[in-house]
Amino acid sequence: MSAESLAAAVDDYLAHLRDERRLAELTRQHYARDLSAFTDWLVTAGVTDWRDVRADQVRQWIAQGHRRGLRPRSLQRRLSAVRGLYRYLQREGRANGDPAADISAPRQHRRLPTTLDVDTAAQLLNNAAPPAAETDNASLARRDQAVFELVYGSGLRLAEVAALDAAELAGAPQSLRVTGKGARTRVVPVGRQAREAIRQWLAIRPTLAAADEPALFVSRRGRRLSHRAIQQRLNALATRQGLDQPVHPHMLRHAFATHLLESSGDLRAVQELLGHADISTTQIYTHLDFQHLAEVYDQAHPRARRR
Repeated sequence: MSAESLAAAVDDYLAHLRDERRLAELTRQHYARDLSAFTDWLVTAGVTDWRDVRADQVRQWIAQGHRRGLRPRSLQRRLSAVRGLYRYLQREGRANGDPAADISAPRQHRRLPTTLDVDTAAQLLNNAAPPAAETDNASLARRDQAVFELVYGSGLRLAEVAALDAAELAGAPQSLRVTGKGARTRVVPVGRQAREAIRQWLAIRPTLAAADEPALFVSRRGRRLSHRAIQQRLNALATRQGLDQPVHPHMLRHAFATHLLESSGDLRAVQELLGHADISTTQIYTHLDFQHLAEVYDQAHPRARRR
């Protein structure tokens, strides 16, 4: 087997992720980059057959990445890519075991996600509304408000809101079916303010959208709004309002989860609305909720207040 055969097996695996597993494009890109780096490293080490890879070689590759400053999360993703590849190779009879099975990446401290409090989120969204004059900029502001209301009101990921088509929101429905990570679908509510923002945007969307463009949210050029454009527009809005921190779309999703959990205390419902496969992922928001309660205690309790 040659170095080309190593790469061919990776190509087959990536096609499997696309066609059978239906993983998100960004996830496949990360895995492709990680496995390409591993393949190059193996060729340098003289390995040309996936059956010949040893656990100590995987460990050395991970250690090399650690020395070069890769974060624990990136190293964990590298290991996940290799393990996923070997699961596929074993299923296809092209490998007998998984040399990465018992290898652990350096542990990372779990950072709490940055979010917005209720008042700040309300200020941000209320001031996203455009001026009365229906100029070109006002049309874009109406689009932006509909985007941000959907993200905050329904807990959508950036990729999920960008992928929406106009037909899915025709008639401003009260719920929406979205496809998230791992091709998992879920139904999320569409709040009153989001529905109104979408209704106003749909009324002027034909003035911007190309005739053959199905996307709900489009750019000045009439084509689907990019992830980067949504990020830039939200951060620009936050800057104009004088917020002292960068604001990104996932921060609105975090705010959706924390505000819902603070009000309901229903972790399982929040998990379903966010589309998390594992409730342990959702549990990070319980820490944020406790952090909020601790701040209230520090400010209000007679025994906590500083003299």
